[in-house]
Amino acid sequence: MNYELLVPAGSLEKLKIAILYGADAVYLGGKEFSLRANATNFTLEEIEYATKYVHSYSKKIYITVNIVFHEENLKGLKKYLQFLEKIKVDGIIFSDIVVLKLVKENHLNLDLCLSTQMSVTNKDHALFWKKLGVKRIVAARECSKKTIESLVSTGMSIEVFIHGAMCVSYSGQCVLSNYCTLRDSNRGGCAQVCRWLFDINKKHKFSIMPKDLNMVRYIKELMNMNVESFKIEGRMRSIYYIATVTLIYKNIMKKVVNNSLNDEYINYAINILNRCANRESTPQFFDKLPNYSEQYYQDRDELSNQDFLGLIKNYDNKKKIITLEQRNFFKIGDIVQIFGPKTETFDLKIKKIWDEDDKKLKAANHPQMIVKIPCDVEVHKFDMMRIKVFDKLK
Repeated sequence: MNYELLVPAGSLEKLKIAILYGADAVYLGGKEFSLRANATNFTLEEIEYATKYVHSYSKKIYITVNIVFHEENLKGLKKYLQFLEKIKVDGIIFSDIVVLKLVKENHLNLDLCLSTQMSVTNKDHALFWKKLGVKRIVAARECSKKTIESLVSTGMSIEVFIHGAMCVSYSGQCVLSNYCTLRDSNRGGCAQVCRWLFDINKKHKFSIMPKDLNMVRYIKELMNMNVESFKIEGRMRSIYYIATVTLIYKNIMKKVVNNSLNDEYINYAINILNRCANRESTPQFFDKLPNYSEQYYQDRDELSNQDFLGLIKNYDNKKKIITLEQRNFFKIGDIVQIFGPKTETFDLKIKKIWDEDDKKLKAANHPQMIVKIPCDVEVHKFDMMRIKVFDKLK
């Protein structure tokens, strides 16, 4: 089986990082009809460019058309689907049967992937959609191992979420935002009310926030079950998050194939993944029903992650100098790590810093400033530099 690592692309920059760091496929949304209205999202011209770009790497691209359609949302949908067929996207991810109806009535050559929004949690539900021409089921995030096995037995392509945010409601079918902010969460307006802190009394606050999903320990099982597509959540996440999570899961999948995955790498991967996000993560529903330990209830503040120090723009092989775009504060004397799709992770002590004009600096303290640092190890454009938080794996 050809296993697929499916990575979110909330912008063209994130799409390119995803492909570079090992994605087999990406998914993204247009300016309309998509559930992540607050992501940058893509114009029609950008979707066409993205499709050509992804296909130039022999990768796949899926477009989300997964809102719950109200009457006023239907305008332009047929034309949009015809456009997606014309540019030859590899599939559309939908939840409302009106999308399937338009595809069939207009004989559009579009592979249909049923969104997790439809909460498919049993074999018969999947077979119902198979008869209607759906090629792939995106399993509900609430599925157990046994349920996923039953979905695979349908013979359909099964896509499973392996990492990222969870919803407090079934597969995102939540209306908290509608009531609390007048934004329709099922039409792209989720305000993540479940992550708010609510006052209980003067001393305590309460939340209903689930921890993130992390399936590192179960990737081998899922591959052995013949799950085809392994999906990462996070169109709103940073390029550092996309790069880190993509690279880790791609390495795990490669290690499963060549039979070299071990507990040491699994523990290392979990440490890195838990650090690059600002929430703890667990397998959630896969191995058992979640309980109090899979959620946050009290006094939980989400702090911005500042591990990402810079994006490498160039490396001068003769002078052994890195040029990078700073993303967070670092100074002379800091020990950092550099990683990338073609660069084995290594530690580096910051001995000198120069600005663009070769003026000596004590620290890189301005967001996105261009700086230079010495490095004897060859690195590549689009490699990344982060705070050293764990020893690299030997």
